[in-house]
Amino acid sequence: MSKQTHFGYQTIDESQKAGKVADVFHSVAQKYDIMNDIMSVGLHRVWKSFTLNTAKVRLGAKVLDIAGGTGDLALGWAKRVGADGEVWLTDINSSMLTVGRDRLLNEGKILPVAQCDAECLPFPDGYFDLVSVAFGLRNMTHKEAALKEMFRVLKPGGQLLVLEFSKVYEPLRGLYDFYSFKCLPLFGKIVANDAESYQYLAESIRMHPDQETLRKMMMDAGFSKVDYHNMSAGVVALHKGFRIE
Repeated sequence: MSKQTHFGYQTIDESQKAGKVADVFHSVAQKYDIMNDIMSVGLHRVWKSFTLNTAKVRLGAKVLDIAGGTGDLALGWAKRVGADGEVWLTDINSSMLTVGRDRLLNEGKILPVAQCDAECLPFPDGYFDLVSVAFGLRNMTHKEAALKEMFRVLKPGGQLLVLEFSKVYEPLRGLYDFYSFKCLPLFGKIVANDAESYQYLAESIRMHPDQETLRKMMMDAGFSKVDYHNMSAGVVALHKGFRIE
């Protein structure tokens, strides 16, 4: 019997999830940045800026940005590691990766780009000083496998940063649910001509592990000193962990 997983609130065969998620992001790639600005009222830029500024990235460091999409974090890392550094922009979705590559070129940054699955990264053990993943972990079929791969490619002393939607504070949950399930699909229909994809995105946030559960998952994958910082009343959280060994 095939294993089951979730796609938003739907239960599907595990073998179907990657394809369904791919369809979502092929659909929204061209409007992804403008929709992020609309949906978060620009706050996604603050969340990503905090992520970039919280990491102690030295000049010459090697950084892997997983599910990097349109390249916000990759561009930020490139500015911080300098000409002697190495920043890889990766994503499983070719449409998102194309938008990200073109955006980086427009910014004058020529970075290595790879289409790859976070659950099977094409990089050697202990290669990177820092691995980041922003708003991508919740879409992965086997999150535990992806976290173990992130651990594997980090150098001893290297850091993982996971920026992701999380569990909002209880007093705001009703308002947040109304906004997510009524407003986001409407914005998606008007701006991106795709209400269904943004319905999925709202549902996927609810199915993602909460702050403490994700913290334990990172520890189970081998990470040490795992902690998280809530932003915007828990709408998002930045989890940090280190490979000590």
